[in-house]
Amino acid sequence: MKPIFYRKILSNKMTVIFEKRQIPVVAVAFAVRNGGINEAINEKGISHFIEHMLYKGTKKRDAKKIAVEIEKKGGELNGFTDEAVTAYWCKIPSQHLNVALEVLGDMVKNPLFDAKELEKERQVIFEEIKMRKDSPHIYVLDNIQGELYNGTLGKNLIGTYETMRAIDRKKIISAYKRIYQPNNMILGVVGDANFKDILEFAEKNFGKIKGKISKIKFSPKNSIKIEKRKGIDQANLVFAYHVPLATDKKSYAAEILSTLMAGGMSSRLFSEIREKRNLAYSVKGDSSINRFFSYNSIYVGTTKKNVEIVKKIILKEFEKVAENLTEKELNQVKEQLIGNYYISMEDSQIQLISLLLQEIDGNAKKFYEFEKNIREVRLEDVRQLAKIKKYSFLALIPE
Repeated sequence: MKPIFYRKILSNKMTVIFEKRQIPVVAVAFAVRNGGINEAINEKGISHFIEHMLYKGTKKRDAKKIAVEIEKKGGELNGFTDEAVTAYWCKIPSQHLNVALEVLGDMVKNPLFDAKELEKERQVIFEEIKMRKDSPHIYVLDNIQGELYNGTLGKNLIGTYETMRAIDRKKIISAYKRIYQPNNMILGVVGDANFKDILEFAEKNFGKIKGKISKIKFSPKNSIKIEKRKGIDQANLVFAYHVPLATDKKSYAAEILSTLMAGGMSSRLFSEIREKRNLAYSVKGDSSINRFFSYNSIYVGTTKKNVEIVKKIILKEFEKVAENLTEKELNQVKEQLIGNYYISMEDSQIQLISLLLQEIDGNAKKFYEFEKNIREVRLEDVRQLAKIKKYSFLALIPE
């Protein structure tokens, strides 16, 4: 059945997107078109810092009341910061849609940025930085962009100790006022609701001040880095390569290539590295494809002595795909991706995030064209992308 989808840009340039469902649950999110790629290097992590602070209270609600109003209605509350978007969402029984809109709307419109709470949250982020550094798996995935891009995109999204110490309340408020304005915002809802009610809330509660998003330059590169660390037993590596942007239809061929290579236990690299050679437990692929930057990555956890062997296997498998990928195997991977796409739609919260990310790339409605675009990918497009001429590589190995 074709999804019932609505999209409208209001007079204040706020975008409202809505997918109608019959199950009595709604997922609701407010998002801004701003993230890590919009930050100056000396303020890296400020978007993430603001995200944390919006949960710390408004004039009407302190942090506890924000959580209580959502959770005591059976809801879930969370948020995230990515390179091109920051979002605040909740999932709640549809009869409490007004609670979700009121609480999230209050959070994004009226944060206090209390000085004491800000300093406490700074310490929380320091602990988050430590946590991500102490996990070798997370560390290499966090830092592979530094081997793929110069400029702000090559710096960690969460920031550093230095930038976190330098970001004060004045800088946070200045960035918030510039960014969190209707023309930069998206209100998204998936579930059992009425589009008219959602529009009425947005039009009534958001003004007409125009915000501005900073455009920070970054450029692609390729590099190889091996780091050593005491106290770890496993080597963690990421192999990554640039692919077409989301605005290019060949980006769908890039998604197919990523799934073919490392998308599950049936993938080529899982079979070669784990099943045939027993060189690793974890072999996983991922695609970071949007309108601003785009790359595929492959993560492997292995022993120190096998790092170069694994890299050679990866390169060899790409050569094989470029030379002998068949229509039969291509069609199998297409069905896998299309199946994954429909399964992901089952969860309203996951669907909402997917629609938000598609809206950041241009228009959420294009999300529903995924199957068509995957089916149109040609064998030659995938083979050509598999001819890896340049790549980036990051490994964290035991000292």
